[in-house]
Amino acid sequence: MTVPIEYYVLLSMALFCIGLFGILTRRNALMFLMSVELMLNAANINLIAFAFYHGNLTGQVFALFTMALAAAEVAVGLGIILVLYRNFRDVDVTVPTTMRW
Repeated sequence: MTVPIEYYVLLSMALFCIGLFGILTRRNALMFLMSVELMLNAANINLIAFAFYHGNLTGQVFALFTMALAAAEVAVGLGIILVLYRNFRDVDVTVPTTMRW
């Protein structure tokens, strides 16, 4: 007994919507990173589900690349958050208007 692909798509859609809601409503930079991770995981679920549905490994390979991208994004994002906290003593993304060009 296999799980229908529609369930995977619904789960992915729910995760993506939660991540999008987090990006649009939060001001905390850590919440931004967590929301982007949720959106990337939603994309990974879709890639793997459709790869399984079509019987090839292409989606799984793309999911591995997406995971590597997410790891690099977290490393750069945490560096930016540390600089933000060091300069402004807060991780609110609306505070550092002086960091603009």
